[in-house]
Amino acid sequence: MHLRDPQTEVLTDAIVRYAVERTRLDPPPLDHPKTPAELQAAVGETITSAGLGGIEALKVFTEELAPTCISIDHPRFLSFVPGAPTEAAILFDLVVGASSIYAGSWLEGSGAVFAENQALRWIAELAGFPEASGGVFVTGGTAGNLSALVAARHRWRAADPSHLRERAIVVCSRGAHSSIGAAARVMDAEVLLVPSDERGRLTGEALEIVLAEVAPDVRERICAVVATGGTTNIGVVDDLEGAATAAAGLGVWFHVDAAYGGAALAAPTRRQLFHGIERADSFIIDPHKWLFAPYDCCALVYRDPFEARRAHTQHAEYLDVLHADDGAEEPWNPSDFAYHLSRRARGLPLWFSLATYGTDAYRDAVEQCLRVTEQSVELIGELPHVEVVVESDLSIVVFRRIGWAPADYQAWSDRALEQQLGFVVPSSWNGETVFRFCFVNPTTTIDDVKDLLTAMA
Repeated sequence: MHLRDPQTEVLTDAIVRYAVERTRLDPPPLDHPKTPAELQAAVGETITSAGLGGIEALKVFTEELAPTCISIDHPRFLSFVPGAPTEAAILFDLVVGASSIYAGSWLEGSGAVFAENQALRWIAELAGFPEASGGVFVTGGTAGNLSALVAARHRWRAADPSHLRERAIVVCSRGAHSSIGAAARVMDAEVLLVPSDERGRLTGEALEIVLAEVAPDVRERICAVVATGGTTNIGVVDDLEGAATAAAGLGVWFHVDAAYGGAALAAPTRRQLFHGIERADSFIIDPHKWLFAPYDCCALVYRDPFEARRAHTQHAEYLDVLHADDGAEEPWNPSDFAYHLSRRARGLPLWFSLATYGTDAYRDAVEQCLRVTEQSVELIGELPHVEVVVESDLSIVVFRRIGWAPADYQAWSDRALEQQLGFVVPSSWNGETVFRFCFVNPTTTIDDVKDLLTAMA
């Protein structure tokens, strides 16, 4: 059976043309979602016994389905943590898919793994990690945090056989990303929460106070301390140096979740905020957030990748060929450094973009986002109907619309999307409904911000 479309050449041209045209839209369409009933009425059943044919299926996607997906790369998509993949990264993602590369092992994907590792080396050097460090690109921050914490628990248990019968404890702040709690649940571990300061930061002082109060048997069960390099809601960087010192005092793994904020390591104006990350045992950065790669892409980097290999390598007869004999140097198999086995070469679009534009362009693009953030704070300070709620370290602005109730925030957000003005959804801070701008797209300008704030007057 050959799964071939008789119009393959025409279909190929149409797909490539759509992809290229989509990358060059300035700006791309913002669009908005539809209900399941609306989509069913517009599209009907697309999976049929005979098939629609490629041209018709592409038409259904481009005309009906794609316009119901909000464009994260629109300059006025300022909610959650957007993305802004470069043209080179998007187009090379086509190459990755078309190449059918299996990137779980060196044997099957050595060239792809080599290129991914060069991109990982740049990220590791931003954090001041040693040359022997390394890691892997996984799907996102949740996968990265889980894999790092599994490695942390493995080392903790290997150090003392009695730990095999105990539940591990992960220490983090109340401002840590939800994926830390999710990882603990998957691992059947416990979470020890440390109060955050008034800006949502984890401090070394607060850590030491909490650790001093726990019983000795609880301290023995701590396998990792987690700090955040840029909280998702506010954009503040934890006291990484203090957290590193606390972890060292306990003799446990220190992990930094820098999924959103770690890109600011490339910005000379913010690098000092991350002092202490160089002491971590592992960290993550999501290039699909602020390093201009497409979904899905998270860089997971270990100080000692062999610690991760001992925790994650899968063993089976059919996998023996991937591993060297005892005493021989192991090949670099990306599947050894996280909980996965099969994987696509999701780091290649980032590698191609870095190779195309150079790291100076990345530095400048991150700094541009930070400049627009600073300009937005100044603008809000000049307007009578809005005010900044809490200071951010990075590219997030949290502000209130004076006099509005929660329903007003949601109503305005809905209207703004319906009118294609922008995508800004309400968030909250200390129980208060607020608005939040997250700037990770270097094409977003202060004029975009002015239009949105004016529409709130």
